[in-house]
Amino acid sequence: MSELDAQIPTAYDPFAEANAEDAGAGSSKEYVHIRIQQRNGRKSLTTVQGLKKEFSYNKILKDLKKEFCCNGTVVQDPEQGQVIQLQGDQRKNVSTFLVQVMNDFTSLVL
Repeated sequence: MSELDAQIPTAYDPFAEANAEDAGAGSSKEYVHIRIQQRNGRKSLTTVQGLKKEFSYNKILKDLKKEFCCNGTVVQDPEQGQVIQLQGDQRKNVSTFLVQVMNDFTSLVL
């Protein structure tokens, strides 16, 4: 029976390392999630969530709409909090915009 026990593979958790790091040092990494949602046909929505709560979402939305010539809105989600929605596939535009303007986000704070 010892041979049979040796052949049983052990469970490998590929996320054990990441979970240990998150729970360990007490550092909560905050990520900004930029996603796309297909509507119908070629129509799509770009959603931005995970921005800090002290930022003014309406001012950020206003700048994004002006920069990319698209329409958008701020939606209150019960689980995710405030989410910015933009028309079209704006993933690359939003990511470069946020990286470039990250230093000047203090002007967008309430």
